[in-house]
Amino acid sequence: MNNLQEVWSKRFNHYMTEVQKYMRFVFTGHLALVLVFVIGAVGYQYSEWLKVVSDTFPAEWIVAIVAGVILALSRPVTLLRQPDQVYLLPLESSMMRYFKKALTYTFWSQLGLPAVVYIAAIPLLNTVTELSSTQIWIGIIFILLLKYVNVQIEFNYRYSNRGANTVVDRIVRAVLSILTIYFVLNWNIALAVILIVLLIAYNTALQKKVKTLPIPYEHFVNLEQNRMMGFYRFANYFTDVPHLTGSIRRRGWLNFVYNLVPFGKKNTQSYLVFRTFIRTDDHFYLWVRLTAIIGVVALIVNIPIVTWVITGALAFATTLQLKYALLSSSDFRMDRLYPVKENQRKDAVQKLLRLFMLVQAFIVLFCSIGQPLFFVPAIIVLVLSEITFKFSKDPSNNDFSY
Repeated sequence: MNNLQEVWSKRFNHYMTEVQKYMRFVFTGHLALVLVFVIGAVGYQYSEWLKVVSDTFPAEWIVAIVAGVILALSRPVTLLRQPDQVYLLPLESSMMRYFKKALTYTFWSQLGLPAVVYIAAIPLLNTVTELSSTQIWIGIIFILLLKYVNVQIEFNYRYSNRGANTVVDRIVRAVLSILTIYFVLNWNIALAVILIVLLIAYNTALQKKVKTLPIPYEHFVNLEQNRMMGFYRFANYFTDVPHLTGSIRRRGWLNFVYNLVPFGKKNTQSYLVFRTFIRTDDHFYLWVRLTAIIGVVALIVNIPIVTWVITGALAFATTLQLKYALLSSSDFRMDRLYPVKENQRKDAVQKLLRLFMLVQAFIVLFCSIGQPLFFVPAIIVLVLSEITFKFSKDPSNNDFSY
């Protein structure tokens, strides 16, 4: 396949097929319902806040900082694979045609988030500032320009520096992007144009350096592998991803949790389950993320029914996914060789979930203080998690037998 456009087309089609295969499990009817409630609640809270927001609120700086930071995060999507370090070497002189396709996709795929953030901020800008609609919408043009330049710069910087010190590069670009957007919102177009010219000059200097260096295949391959692994970990919260390899961390600061399991033969599975949950990133961070989301919703959403629905949905998701993750493992474990009761592991998982769902309920209770019926979300967490564990399908029946 000497035609690099054909190589990109095949890679891109395979990539989109892979993404669609897992995303259909992510955006299910239940999640869509939760998103509708979340977006509706946030929109209502936002509109109510705009009625009382002070004229001195620094809207220009807030919008500039949020959009500028997002614009600076422009990791290139190259779709390169491990064998490319060998098989694409003969085509290295022509690889820029391949990278041009990759950067075009990177630009369009990453443009949505900063554009949505800026558009969502337009009601705030209309309320707080005296900018006309034309002046505000001109900001979108600068968002497009800044995103394009940021994508080009990050690729060329990674290429020329082999991925070293990318944080420094991002900080510099974030600062320049923030200042550019701020000057646009203050209708100082001349300074904004000067900053964009500086970014373009920076990119031109990097491009000249790139032409004299070989392609850093290893860095781009590792970058792509990490990007896809992040996607697979996200998808694994909603469905099983067979080729996902999770990471393990000791988390010594949580060793005190093991003291909750009394020493004894009947607690063998409890000790194993507690260590598995705390040390496995996928399991532990799943609980942390969903608990954090519930806490934030309970803290900022002042519509009780919305808070209750979202809390119930996420408590259900937390219990169901952790139950499946901790009971469905088909890997060989040494505890299978010992004469322990069949239901001992299920009881151990239930004990762990009761403990951590109690912690989740306490966090929700603390975040809900000040709202009407603040204790209801915590009760929902405890009741719904218990019902979910008892009446959901037991995946342990699908384990391999030895």
